[in-house]
Amino acid sequence: MAGLSSDDLFAGSSAGAYQPLAARLRPASLDAFVGQRHLLGPGKPLASALARGQLHSMLFWGPPGVGKTTLARLAAGAADAEFLQLSAVLAGVRDIRSAVDRALAARAGGRDTVLFVDEVHRFNKAQQDAFLPYVEDGTLIFIGATTENPAFELNSALLSRARVYKLRPLAPAELETLLERGLTALPEGLPAAPGVLARIATQADGDGRRALNLLELAADLAAAGDGAPGYLDDTLLDEVLQQSLRRFDKGGDAFYDQISALHKAVRGSAPDAAVYWLCRMLDGGCDPLYIARRVVRMASEDIGNADPRALGLALDAWQVLERLGSPEGELALAQAVLYLAVAPKSNAVYSAFKAAGAAVQAGGSEEVPNHLRNAPTALAKAEGHGSDYRYAHDEPEGYAAGENYFPEALQGLRFYHPVDRGLEQRIAERLARFRSLDAGSARRRYRG
Repeated sequence: MAGLSSDDLFAGSSAGAYQPLAARLRPASLDAFVGQRHLLGPGKPLASALARGQLHSMLFWGPPGVGKTTLARLAAGAADAEFLQLSAVLAGVRDIRSAVDRALAARAGGRDTVLFVDEVHRFNKAQQDAFLPYVEDGTLIFIGATTENPAFELNSALLSRARVYKLRPLAPAELETLLERGLTALPEGLPAAPGVLARIATQADGDGRRALNLLELAADLAAAGDGAPGYLDDTLLDEVLQQSLRRFDKGGDAFYDQISALHKAVRGSAPDAAVYWLCRMLDGGCDPLYIARRVVRMASEDIGNADPRALGLALDAWQVLERLGSPEGELALAQAVLYLAVAPKSNAVYSAFKAAGAAVQAGGSEEVPNHLRNAPTALAKAEGHGSDYRYAHDEPEGYAAGENYFPEALQGLRFYHPVDRGLEQRIAERLARFRSLDAGSARRRYRG
């Protein structure tokens, strides 16, 4: 049956079968579990529930390699429950029904069943709904694991029946603890030079499985060497760490968190942080053209007319990227990001656009005043279109003081409020001059 497995919780493989180091070191008790002290520390609700063997349906949300599957297995073991595992990538409704049948049989024998669904965010609504009634009546104790925000990926009915626990990336010290255990499990306790485990922990980026996989790969290279006994040193580790392994999922939470950090660093006039997040996204494989589009948005939203050159520079960087590609064009993107970060900031354009849009949505289809209408035909002229229109270039200071350009019912509205930074400071001064001319104008008649 695709996707469904049931086994003794922590039994080893058959003799001679290969198991990755991470699988061999899977802890058999909570005492041996590394990390997640915010959930498993003394007095924490999850730790107390597991200690009592009283399970409830739950969702483990967190990045890869932080113990979601292991914690689900430990939970089932603590409650002496049968453990069934489904992969949402492979399983379908048929597999869910088979799991329910096995759970009903176990329940008849007086035993609870934990159904663990890995990558549960990949289940569609029909699949989620298929086991929902059995979660509700207690036939199944549901434990799901997801790397994506469950509020976006799971339906509300399932979320309301499961408590969400957010797991955190493992800290470097926690990863080094795992790696020290891994060293003792390697053949003949392979020695490591000072600092090597810390380097692996840094490269693993919070992922325990990745840390142990890197250690195992390094150990295999050391064992395969000729001459002196194997030894984990920096030279050997350099061969293993040949590519970036930092977290970036090109579309999930990490993606949106990082573009949010880049945008906020630019808005906050923090050039060093801005270029850091730019490099993080590029290092993780983000399409630089996507970043270029977002940088153009930043130029309008957060700088606007305080420095109109920012928009042009952002568009230039986008064009350079399209012409040169990566990595050559990425330098122009960095130039734009740094310029935007140090430019004077104003969200007056963004605020004016939002406010005017809200006014349009809230109002009716106001008529264009006659004096602002076009008059291309004799009939239009006879209707008074364009009559009494004042041509601003013919007025003193090039401004028709007292003229109204709104629908009659909306006269006097103000949406644009320039800030006192950059070019907008001068814009504000000019608008203040125009308002003073309006106030002094004797022309205050209705335009029909």
